Amino acid sequence: MPDNADSMERPDLAGYAAKSSVSRGRKHNEELRDGRPAFERDRDRIIHCAAFRRLEYKTQVFVNHEGDYYRTRLTHSLEVAQIGKGIARRLKLNEELTEALALAHDLGHTPFGHTGEEVLNRLMGGFGGFEHNLQSLRVVDELEERYPGFNGLNLSWEVREGIIKHSSPYDRPVGAIAEFLPGTVPTIEAQLMNFADEIAYNNHDIDDGLKSGFITLEQLETVELWQEVYRGIDVKYPDIDPERKKCQTISALIGLLITDLTSTTSDNIAAHGICSIEDLRRVNRQVVAFSPGVAEKNRQLKRFLMENLYRHFKVERMRVKAERYLVQLFEVYISHPTLLPRKYLQKMEREGRERVVCDYIAGMTDRFALDEFKRLFEPYERV
Repeated sequence: MPDNADSMERPDLAGYAAKSSVSRGRKHNEELRDGRPAFERDRDRIIHCAAFRRLEYKTQVFVNHEGDYYRTRLTHSLEVAQIGKGIARRLKLNEELTEALALAHDLGHTPFGHTGEEVLNRLMGGFGGFEHNLQSLRVVDELEERYPGFNGLNLSWEVREGIIKHSSPYDRPVGAIAEFLPGTVPTIEAQLMNFADEIAYNNHDIDDGLKSGFITLEQLETVELWQEVYRGIDVKYPDIDPERKKCQTISALIGLLITDLTSTTSDNIAAHGICSIEDLRRVNRQVVAFSPGVAEKNRQLKRFLMENLYRHFKVERMRVKAERYLVQLFEVYISHPTLLPRKYLQKMEREGRERVVCDYIAGMTDRFALDEFKRLFEPYERV
């Protein structure tokens, strides 16, 4: 049943915003201790779960041991939440739902970034594959063990729908799952989170790429969106030092993208006559979007990052090493399942050996995976 939170729902939400008071509810009935709105409770449960804490040591682009400065899945999720909440506030959407989705969207990610996902998907080819949106849902529905009477976090339907329908250049909404209205767009908050994710990683990857020296300001001169903002900072602060100039450019670029996204989305909502969630489901269109001009410039920026950062030869070297670590860990656990902690052995009859091993590896941090590899394969390493 929906949480009894009518009195605590924000009164200024737009008609098309998702509301805790009319949530489709949770899978398991609970006796709740207080009257927090449903999506606020979901956000709090996500923050306190083990999978969220492990994001601190999971890779964004650079493997964790390469430096303390670079973004991790945790700092990325916090940046997505900050950007998403800012846009939600401007559009009078539900900030708590947006924040919950931002903090949960990477819970299913493997160690070593998208390399880990690709490797596990290949290794699980005959056993259901691996997809990180599905794994995120599996984390919040099954793998977290915190509450009496059920596994998982027992999150609201709207949060779970947003997790499974998350979309980015690396993620596509999972195919038909009857529970989540297949073929129907999710809430505007869920659509918004997809773009907040993209704004965050494009800009922090520029920052990390420049800091590492993998990309340079000279290379960024070919990127129209960057140069527009960079020249504006140069005019406004002609004597600023290069590091501050870079930081101000990234900040201004985020602001430009947020402003454009907010304006375009507001226009789309009005153009389609969307005044309620019911209207949104009936119209069944993605309404969150950049304007055509900014969208094209943003695609150019993404192509630049793909060619110059994500395919940099040093990133490729770490990707190849990470693949070897994960393949060998998977194979040794499958061959010798007694190497796993006892609680995982107990799940194998119900879940199957391959899926349990996959869950175990997917939950590892970069640091734990590297340490485990050494413990299992280096003769003089203590076990």
